This record gives sequence, C-alpha cells and structure tokens, in this order.
Amino acid sequence: MKNAVDNAWIRKAAAVAARFPRERLHPAVVAWAESRKARALGPWAVAFSGGADSLALLLLVCAHWPERRARLVALHFNHRLRGAAANADERFCRRVCRALGVRLRVGRWKNRRAGASEEEARMARFAFFERAMRRIGARALWLGHQQDDVAETMLMRLARGSGTGGLAAPRPVQSVGDQVRLRPLLTVKKQEVVEGLRECGARWREDRTNAGTAYFRNRIRHRVLPAWQEAAGRDAVSGAALARERLEEDDAALEAWLRELRPFGRGRTLNLGVLKDRPRALLRRALHRWLSAQPLAGELSRPGFEDLLAAAMSGRRTRRSLGRAGFAVIRGGKLRFERGG
Repeated sequence: MKNAVDNAWIRKAAAVAARFPRERLHPAVVAWAESRKARALGPWAVAFSGGADSLALLLLVCAHWPERRARLVALHFNHRLRGAAANADERFCRRVCRALGVRLRVGRWKNRRAGASEEEARMARFAFFERAMRRIGARALWLGHQQDDVAETMLMRLARGSGTGGLAAPRPVQSVGDQVRLRPLLTVKKQEVVEGLRECGARWREDRTNAGTAYFRNRIRHRVLPAWQEAAGRDAVSGAALARERLEEDDAALEAWLRELRPFGRGRTLNLGVLKDRPRALLRRALHRWLSAQPLAGELSRPGFEDLLAAAMSGRRTRRSLGRAGFAVIRGGKLRFERGG
C-alpha cells in the first residue's frame, strides 16, 4: 500500500510539472537552480505549510530537479493558533513528504499567544526556518509566493510609503546574509496554481483564517484587490508583477551606483562629499545604510529622518540626537555617530 501511495504522489508531481514546465517558472530562479552556486550551497529547503502554493512548489521542485530530491528538506512550522486544524496540517505534510521520499523538519511555536499579529507569526516562522537551515547545512530556501502575493504586497507597502526596495518585494532571488530565498512561482497566478493542482488530483490543506479579514493582507486580498482589478478593467495583477520587475531593476541600479561611489569610510562614517550634487534618492539610500550600520542608534522617526537627510544634502554642520546613546554629527563633509555624554 505504501508503494502505491508513493507512486501516486510522484505521478501527481510529474503532472503538476507538466502543467507548469520550467519555462513557466521565474527565469531568474531557474537560472540559479542550474548554476554552480546552487550545487555548492548544500541541501535545498522548501517551506511547506500544506497549502496550495507550498504544495505546488514542493511537487515542482521534486519533479523538475529530481537529482536534488535526496537532499531536499521540507520545513513545516505549526503556529499552534488553529488547534486541531493546525495539527491536521502537520500530519498532512508528514504524509506527503513520506510519500515523496522528502525529509521533513517540523517546528512549533512554543511562545505563541492568542491574537498574535501577522508580523509576529511571520517572524516566528522565519526564525524556525533559519534555525532548521543551520542545523541541516542548507543555505537555499524555496518559498511559494505567487503573482497575487506580489500585488498584495505592493498595495500593503504603498500604504506605508515604501521606496523601490520595498516595492520590489517579493523578489525571485533574494540574498539574505549567506542564504538565498527563491520564489519560482512569481510568474503564476493563484488561480492557476489551484486549477493546476485540481487537474492533477493533488489535494491540499486550506487555512480557514485566510478567508477572514482579521489581517491586513486578507483585507487587501478580499476587498481591495478584486475592486482594483474591476476598476482597472485589465489584468492588474500581471501589471503589478511587471511593475515589480521594473522596480527591482531600478533598485539594483541605485545599489550599483552607490557601490561605485564608495561613500562609506572607516569608523562607520558617511562621506557626504562624494554624494554632493547626486540625486536625492542616492543620498537617501546611503543614509538608510549608514543608520542601519550604527549599533547604538535608536529608532528615528520619519520626520526625523527627513530632517537629517535635508542636513546631509546641504552639508551644513549638524548635531542631531539618535536616541539616548548618541548623536548624528555632520562636520567637515562627513556624517558620523558620536556617543552622548
């Protein structure tokens, strides 16, 4: 009986791969997966919740890169927020991975609390991914974000005033420290994923909380996105995906320009002279980088950041508080952090 189940799931993986050949996946991810770097980064980890997107992802990775299956590890995080349903998700993931011959590591949210925010849950999940990947020696994490996620993320980040870096998320190939996150389904819509799985006879787990409106993303998904599509009178989701690609290109161009100018000096200083008369966007980016490199600096409000940016653009002598530990000081064409006292 076990072999029959195994063969059934392997056939489903092959059927899903036929429905979504490599040409339908994001080309940047496919290119990465076939590079020398991919072979050098150890096992591949796949985030596997048991939902439609993550199931399609796991089946596609198994079918398109069968030579990697023996070193593939699925990661499932049980948030323990939905009682019996969450435990059923975990059991489903165990059955699927056992049938495919894929190792599975499961984490559980020990310190979870009722009413936890979407961000708290996400942080706990990725903290588990990080720990699990370190233990198995993996530096590549595959994630099931698809094209609808691009549109939802863009609308959410527009609401908080994100720049090109934030609006270019989620990226198909994203470096995070010494790890890389891969999202091959950014070229595929949610409905296509669901229809593809149904056609191939692959069942998945449905998280009922996704149908509610308690979380901001769900409100965007159920209320805003359909209205936006209707108002646009066109495929706004594909348009958002195309805009994300363009924003990523612009973001990469600004990063490359900043690296060429080399404005960061010893002692975590920022040389404002090399940025003089450059576009404001470039100095804004450099200032963000400088602030993130100051371990003792406190949080800077948006108006506070804009004031410091204006001072940096003018190059005038400045001393501004960066929390209890010290100050941002502009002197002699350079920005540096000085301890308080």
